[in-house]
Amino acid sequence: MLILLPPSETKARPTRGVPMELDRLSFPELTATREQVIAALIETSAGPDAMRVLDVPATLGAEVAGNVTLLTRPARPALEIYRGVLYDALDAPSLSAAGKRRAGRRLIISSAVYGAVRPGDRIAPYRTSIDAHLPGVGRLAARWKETLSQPLAQAAGSGLIVDARSGPYAASWRPAGALASRWVAVRVPGVSHLAKHTRGLVARALCESPADPRRPAGLLALLERDFVVALHEPPRPGLPWVLEATAR
Repeated sequence: MLILLPPSETKARPTRGVPMELDRLSFPELTATREQVIAALIETSAGPDAMRVLDVPATLGAEVAGNVTLLTRPARPALEIYRGVLYDALDAPSLSAAGKRRAGRRLIISSAVYGAVRPGDRIAPYRTSIDAHLPGVGRLAARWKETLSQPLAQAAGSGLIVDARSGPYAASWRPAGALASRWVAVRVPGVSHLAKHTRGLVARALCESPADPRRPAGLLALLERDFVVALHEPPRPGLPWVLEATAR
């Protein structure tokens, strides 16, 4: 099972520790693209129109300025860097020992800068929108769409793909072909804050469970104790199954 998570705008910004090593991140096939994106991000962040190009509110100038030291600033595992509603609900530090091991195998986090990372990958915090159009790179969502297909398809293997991403991050990789029949998008009725919280709870439940269903219908039995769930077939080929979930 692969569980796809979005990143978060809120990030920890450690002040002590060693920098990240790009060549030690998961999915080494992405290293060249990561280097290109980071170089363009650093150049853009040092320019006078950085806030506009990166599509970041003017109040976050200090965080954009921090992009300039992306390669030298302290790094931490991805699950320590990303914070916010979804990650608070996931509450990775309180997972059982087995749950932490499964999280390390099952979770993949989308990123505008790194493409995709696993929980233990040591990354540095950054600030940019995935809708940003960087010089020499283009729109980040489109750039990552070019490179994510092969490594994520290989990571999915023959298991389910449970997709808790939203917006442009969901567009950066869409499972195709046989993978689409095992692609399940998590949908939560209600406001954005509640949706993020529930997706975090779903991800936590999937990490804590040793079950590894091979068909979308298997998720119902796995989640129905803690959630009101309904599963909807794709309206046409190439689209995901839809799992509606509401926390009990």
